[in-house]
Amino acid sequence: MALAKDYDSVMGRSNDIMKEALGLDYNEFESGSVAFDYEALMKSTGYTLEEVAKIQARTAVGNTPLIELRNLTALARKYAKPGYGARIFAKDEAANASGSFKARRAACAVAHAKKLGYKGVIAATSGNYGAAVASQAAMQGLECIIVQECYDSKGVGQPEIVEKARKCEAYGAEVIQLTVGPELFYTFLSVLEDTGYFNASLYSPFGIAGVETLGYEIAMQCREMVGKDPDMVVCTNAGGGMMTGTARGLLKAGCVNTEMVAASIDLTGLHMASDEQFNKKSCTTGHTGFGVPYATDPDHSDVPRSAARPLRYMDRYVTVKQGDVMYITEALANLEGIERGPAGNTALAAAFSLAQELPEDAVLVISETEYTGAGKHIQPQMAFARENGIDIRFGDPNKEDKPGENLILPANPGLIKHEEADIDHFRQSLIKKACKKAGVTNPSDADIAFLAEETKTDAEFVKKTLGL
Repeated sequence: MALAKDYDSVMGRSNDIMKEALGLDYNEFESGSVAFDYEALMKSTGYTLEEVAKIQARTAVGNTPLIELRNLTALARKYAKPGYGARIFAKDEAANASGSFKARRAACAVAHAKKLGYKGVIAATSGNYGAAVASQAAMQGLECIIVQECYDSKGVGQPEIVEKARKCEAYGAEVIQLTVGPELFYTFLSVLEDTGYFNASLYSPFGIAGVETLGYEIAMQCREMVGKDPDMVVCTNAGGGMMTGTARGLLKAGCVNTEMVAASIDLTGLHMASDEQFNKKSCTTGHTGFGVPYATDPDHSDVPRSAARPLRYMDRYVTVKQGDVMYITEALANLEGIERGPAGNTALAAAFSLAQELPEDAVLVISETEYTGAGKHIQPQMAFARENGIDIRFGDPNKEDKPGENLILPANPGLIKHEEADIDHFRQSLIKKACKKAGVTNPSDADIAFLAEETKTDAEFVKKTLGL
């Protein structure tokens, strides 16, 4: 008897579909309450850090260079007080096959799919991860389908998203392009069920284990190049995988005192699922529209329990403006001779400002760069913004920026300023959402301990949040 394919029926079979498509039974890690065994989930990959590194090395992933951005450091010091202005380094993840750190996640996931005997892999993404999965599938001889949220209801897609689809197709993947809205997850589940392919999810333990090598490499390279651990690592934050995996890798290398800072572009006021507002943003990744909801509710992803849990690891959450990222992209190319794509430049814009708070002997690392392509340059992004009625001009982004209305380029580098987000508010939000989702009003000691780990706080913080 054929299974019903209407929306409610498919969504109702979600857990069963995921179990077949991942080879993992998430129920094994559940407690029946708020808590689940996160470390057991991560160990379920069956791969050590060293084994993941070997998997990645076979397909041109990992061991990327760490580059000191001396000229940007010198520029930051011009705006810092005497004796301040940390040395800024960039982990050049554009050197990976497919051109972004997402290749680390994809290499592990696709290799595992092949090991289990799946004929193909599927990923739901409008970003660099689709290109990474397609690249790895091509290298490892598997079929690949990418389900991409691409257009508004008029069939108009952002240049950057369209560029990523082109890259996926260049690697031989089939790309299913959808309009913005709830149909993405429904279509993704339907295709998984119909094909029997592996869910190469961004949020599986295989994907996050792949990013741990990035953090480990940063630690080893800093020790070799400057004789010390990084004082601060800045990660662009969207779904939280970069922060989670990088921090875990640093901890495995023994970097217990490195400050972990998440950075997102401030798109406050724009709704990511709004058809009207979909093309009003001048960036497609690394912004608060993904960063905040995925931080405060990591399990609203395409797996029952996300392995990307950034609030477990971040010490600070900062935001920058769209214009800051556009400006620093041009500065990186002009001053360092390095042209890189927008996602990593979100962290770089934040790092340029954060460096001014740290002494000159401090080491600050941005955890990624990414490839540039025809639609990922700032020129087509700004041209697209103008076409959508966005006012573009020079000024003070911190005073004039209004997402969806304008794009303010800083009149001088000194106006690139990060803003501190209220991380404790995000932590409190996660705690309350987790209890509400589990239907728990009187959490157990185990639940409280779990929530303290989830938020990098303590039991008293959790109890106070819940009014206990």
